[in-house]
Amino acid sequence: MTPLRQSRTRWLLIFWIFILGAIAFLDRVNISIAGASIAAEYHLSNVQLGYVFSAFLVGYALFQTPGGRLADRVGPRRVMAVAVIWWGVFTVLTASLPTRVRVALWLLIAVRFSLGAGEAVMYPASNQFVAKWIPTQERGIANGLIFAGVGTGSAIAPPLITYIMVHYGWRTSFWISAALGIVAGAVWFLIARDAPRQHPWVSASELTHIQSGLTVDPALLTAGAAPVVPWPAILRSKDVRAVTLSYFSYGYMSWIFFSWFFIYLSTVRGMSLKDSAGFTMLPFLAMAIGSPLGGLISDALTRHFDKWRGRCVFSCVVMALAAAFLILGAYLPGARWASVALAAGAGALYMSQSCYWSVTADIAGPSSGAVSGLMNMGAQLGGAVTASLTPAIAGRYGWTASFLVAAALCAAGAVAWLTVDPTRTISPQRHRDTETIFP
Repeated sequence: MTPLRQSRTRWLLIFWIFILGAIAFLDRVNISIAGASIAAEYHLSNVQLGYVFSAFLVGYALFQTPGGRLADRVGPRRVMAVAVIWWGVFTVLTASLPTRVRVALWLLIAVRFSLGAGEAVMYPASNQFVAKWIPTQERGIANGLIFAGVGTGSAIAPPLITYIMVHYGWRTSFWISAALGIVAGAVWFLIARDAPRQHPWVSASELTHIQSGLTVDPALLTAGAAPVVPWPAILRSKDVRAVTLSYFSYGYMSWIFFSWFFIYLSTVRGMSLKDSAGFTMLPFLAMAIGSPLGGLISDALTRHFDKWRGRCVFSCVVMALAAAFLILGAYLPGARWASVALAAGAGALYMSQSCYWSVTADIAGPSSGAVSGLMNMGAQLGGAVTASLTPAIAGRYGWTASFLVAAALCAAGAVAWLTVDPTRTISPQRHRDTETIFP
């Protein structure tokens, strides 16, 4: 046995971030599955329900950047543990509003906004973890595994929430989601550390392997020790602007599946509640497969060619493919074949997911939490727009038009990738944007 095989602590912790991500998406997708029941109980229209969906995404978007900066300062261990408790509290509150309250819409909006604010730290903090724990040559598959939790949690949600709704009511499904999150967050706090050298389970050989491939100076891995890249330097970076704009279009397309796909299949395509729950799983299963597969392919292309082709060109190709599948699914007449085509689009889209986070970890180093938070804010603003705009477009022009708008934005996001230079790091110095953070 080689010394390197003596410990794999970094992969255990990546796996647990995958678990937290799956639960986070169970917490946020449950409302789309229970949406029809909630709308009926509180007398909400589809447009009003869209406001509730958007409230989560607005809170999630607005707190991405401060959440990322907090993770840079405090470290991912404590930030993520506290966040999970926050999720649990507001998931319970969603299911605790009295039926006859007069301002139900506004209370639901406030609760979902607060839940979004708490969940906002999840992925910026995980990217801060990746920057400190994962060598650059492994970041594609690491981020792919982390974001496979998105598809896994979202795939579990339709059958699980539907089953609980049918047998125990929609409120119980929210209470169970909250309990799962609190338990998983407690485990994370017990097993995680902010830096590899702080962890008793990391062997000397694993520590050497990790530090040999980091873009962060190993001496500055302790939370708050590294110099912070100032906001003017971050905002001046054309690479940050490009990935943020691209991620906006990514978020717009992906949140059609999270917010409206179940309702689309049941009310537009005429599927039964049972069939809708089953076929709603397909895009999320495709995401769960596409995310790590894309990470593996991206890492392999990066090793054999370079980061630009492995991260940027690869993402451009798969996002263009996602747009094509979305158009195909919109026009196919059969509900089942349309679901398969749309699911293929979701899988292709998620093949690019790890590249966004790998590139921001590489170019931002110890400020990867703040930079990836800014980028992710773009995606969530895209999701907030699609949550409200999709039913508005569908109501006036039809659901096909809604999908065509999403496909056009996805294609634009694909082109934006070609302008990114993943080797250009962001400097703390205001006048030297292309220098590395560390000498």
